[in-house]
Amino acid sequence: MILTGPEIAQATADGRIRISPFEPTQVNPNSYNVRLGGTLLTYTAHTLDAHRPNATESIEIGPDGFELQPGQLYLGHTIEEVGSDTFVPLLFGRSSIGRLGLFVEITAPIGDIGFHGQWTLMLSPIRPLRVYPGMRIGQIMFFVSVGPVALYAGKYQSSAGPQPSAYWHDLAALGAVAS
Repeated sequence: MILTGPEIAQATADGRIRISPFEPTQVNPNSYNVRLGGTLLTYTAHTLDAHRPNATESIEIGPDGFELQPGQLYLGHTIEEVGSDTFVPLLFGRSSIGRLGLFVEITAPIGDIGFHGQWTLMLSPIRPLRVYPGMRIGQIMFFVSVGPVALYAGKYQSSAGPQPSAYWHDLAALGAVAS
């Protein structure tokens, strides 16, 4: 079951969902709009390595916006810190943004129960597109979970700003990283 907008607002008021800052005008019929934060990350190497940390460059989006380029992956973030110990959150791009040719959260829309923080957005435009800090870029929906809950306690907990991949961290924990 998906939560309706009024239920999202009620669950935020009673603490079952945490959205900070919460703005009632961002509640939709069955989702909550999230806004683009002011920082982007890009990877600096031509070839990325899943077994090691990859260097990034930080870009601050000014009031005049920033032009995203096709063929480049940008890691953005939500202004809002969002999470729930009760519901499963899923984040998708808004249809208005998709109609501008921007893919948001291409492969990883599901959040874990118990994650709380700013969400990293994987942004990929099909043509040059100017984006602005604070623009409504995505929407989060909340689903009822069934069964015992194990709260998220992973490496991205309490994220602030865009987070590069830490896939290598999982491999290191398993002893699988090449030297």
